[in-house]
Formats: sequence, structure tokens, C-alpha cells
Amino acid sequence: MTYPQNPQPGPQPHPAAQNPQPYPLAQNPAGGQPYYPMPDYLPAPEPKGLSIASMVLALVSVVFGFTFLLPITALILGIVGLRREPAGRGMAVAGVVISGLILVVWGILLVVLLVVGLSAFGIAVSQTTS
Repeated sequence: MTYPQNPQPGPQPHPAAQNPQPYPLAQNPAGGQPYYPMPDYLPAPEPKGLSIASMVLALVSVVFGFTFLLPITALILGIVGLRREPAGRGMAVAGVVISGLILVVWGILLVVLLVVGLSAFGIAVSQTTS
């Protein structure tokens, strides 16, 4: 049995695979064991309190809209939240839209009730004076 004179080289391993080191080790300045560096802290989350309050009050005012206090408060908090809290923009927009729609619906309902009431009062007055 004879062996070939120029054997084909096999696949070469990746250079990083020859000396794997999962994390870079920092050298202890006092000597001794190397240590892993402390990870950076995450930044503090951006505030979203006004935006959350606006959306929650708007959703609650769907049920308790007759108070007018909840939708107006939700609208004000939503507008302030839009200006001060860019992270909570979606919730602030939801609060403004929902509370605005509730205020418009209640305004239309009050106008309709006022017109119907005044016309009924006018009919009643004209009936009694004739």
C-alpha cells in the first residue's frame, strides 16, 4: 500500500476556535485571579405616568362619563402627557381620543335633550294658553 506524495490538506479550523475564551478577562491590579468586569447598568425607564393615567381615566369614563370630571381630567392629562412623555405617546393619544369622543358625544346628547326639552316645554305652554 502506497501513500500519496502530496496529500490534500483537510479543512482548517476557524482561528477563534483554536483559542476559545467566552468573556474577556480583566486583570486584577493587585495580582491574583482575573475577574470579569461589572456590566453597565440599564438606564432608568422613561416616565409614562401621565399617559397611563389619561388612558385609564378615559376608559373608565366610558362607563362613568356622566360625571364630566373624568373625561375632562383624562383629556388634560393626555395633552400634558403628549408634551412631557414621548415614551408614553400611544397611551396619551388613546386617552385624548377616547375622552374627546366621550365629551363630544355627551355634548351632542345634552344639546339634543335641551332642544327636545325646550320644544316639549313650548308645546306644553302653547297647549295651556290656547
